[in-house]
Amino acid sequence: MLCIPGQPGKDLCDKNLGVTRRDILRVGGSGILGLSLGGMLKTQAAQGATAGGGPGWGKAKSVIMIYLQGGPSHLDLWDPKENVPDNVKSVFKTISSKVPGMELTELLPNLSKVTDKLSLIRSMSYTPVGLFNHTAAIYQIHTGYTADKVSPSGQLEPPSPKDYPTFGSNIVRLKPPETPMLPFVMMPRPLQESNVVNKAGTAGFLGRAFDPYYLFPPGDDMDMAKMEKIRVDDLTLRPEVSEARLDRRARLRDLVNQGMPEIDKAVAKYDLDKYYDSALNLIMSGKAREAFSINKETADVRDKYGRNTFGQCCLLARRLVEAGTRVVEVIWPKVANSDNHSWDVHVGLPDRMKKQSAPMLDAGLSTLLEDLDQRGLLDETLVVALGEFGRSPNRGVSTSGNNNSADGRDHWPYCYTAVVAGAGIKRGEVYGKSDKTASAPLETPVHPIDLLATIYHAVGINPQTIVYNHLNQPRELVKADPVTKLFG
Repeated sequence: MLCIPGQPGKDLCDKNLGVTRRDILRVGGSGILGLSLGGMLKTQAAQGATAGGGPGWGKAKSVIMIYLQGGPSHLDLWDPKENVPDNVKSVFKTISSKVPGMELTELLPNLSKVTDKLSLIRSMSYTPVGLFNHTAAIYQIHTGYTADKVSPSGQLEPPSPKDYPTFGSNIVRLKPPETPMLPFVMMPRPLQESNVVNKAGTAGFLGRAFDPYYLFPPGDDMDMAKMEKIRVDDLTLRPEVSEARLDRRARLRDLVNQGMPEIDKAVAKYDLDKYYDSALNLIMSGKAREAFSINKETADVRDKYGRNTFGQCCLLARRLVEAGTRVVEVIWPKVANSDNHSWDVHVGLPDRMKKQSAPMLDAGLSTLLEDLDQRGLLDETLVVALGEFGRSPNRGVSTSGNNNSADGRDHWPYCYTAVVAGAGIKRGEVYGKSDKTASAPLETPVHPIDLLATIYHAVGINPQTIVYNHLNQPRELVKADPVTKLFG
């Protein structure tokens, strides 16, 4: 709906396009320049996707977010420390990687062989004001904003239409796919802590048209059979609806649009044509259904990714971006504060990381990077892997009010590590440096919203692009600048 602010009951401003009352008044004179209202709307819609530049700008056609909800321990994976007290030092051995100076722990032998394809940011950091627990921190890294309501335990309200959009929704609004393909896929389960499900996993005030395609198949979170239960019935024509019938409906819609007033046509062009045509083409092309057919991959490929939910999702992520999906988010398939296979290692860290979570991460992430590179897709696909925070340098110490065993680590947002690769990201580099105990950044700290700004920058969207929230208030996509030094 198009409305003008200032006239009671007739607010004339499309919240998503950023059209102001001044813009509308200028349309009268814009005819001299040949600019119609419809053209102005298109210009406003594209504005955020054109302003920008610098290293890495627009290099990414697709983004794959490997979201390690629960907060993996940086000290026990990709920022091990030597010559530190026993309760700080990882119980796992430090190993060399393909790149000198990028030591990992023995938990990541496969990733150590592909460090020449990635960069490690060892200086991720933020001050945890109201963000010391999972859900609040998850909201921040996905939306770029702090949630309105955070209880002492970190729990929030359930998802709301008033929420800020998750980053993928912003991307596909401003940069929709160029082929008839699902724009944004989130799998294999929602973002979750306790009973707060999918907070930061929706399009929020942008509207449900920009929600991800949620691929949450039934079954055990850790069982590869979960991925065999994928159903994409909603991507298939119902037997009683033929392609010819859909085509007739599309032509009828076009005839209706031709007879509409200019303003209505402009709005319909934004709200209806783009998304109706995308959905129609998606169903008729069959491209999405084909992408989901991971059983067409060889047994060797599937084995290498890992015969588990996480590994098969990484494989599916590659298939989706290969088919034209703009954003894929693979969420660690265990709830943030659950026990087995979770990164939330308050207790039993040595056994849980070695036997459960790390082997899945090592196989899935390393194979994804290698596979994308071999197929020539890594140059145009930005891969980001991180959690909402790291883990405390001192084992057995409570930092968030949780109980921790002597071999467990608590939440630690002051310093942790992110993995970035592809789309012009420097290969074989370490960006930033943590101090002696990985407690704080020693050099070039990177806030999570800085990384979010970098993602927008990589896909060719100015991070300061204005959107209008549910109260019609202007807001930046994220109030941060991209870390352009990550790019070569």
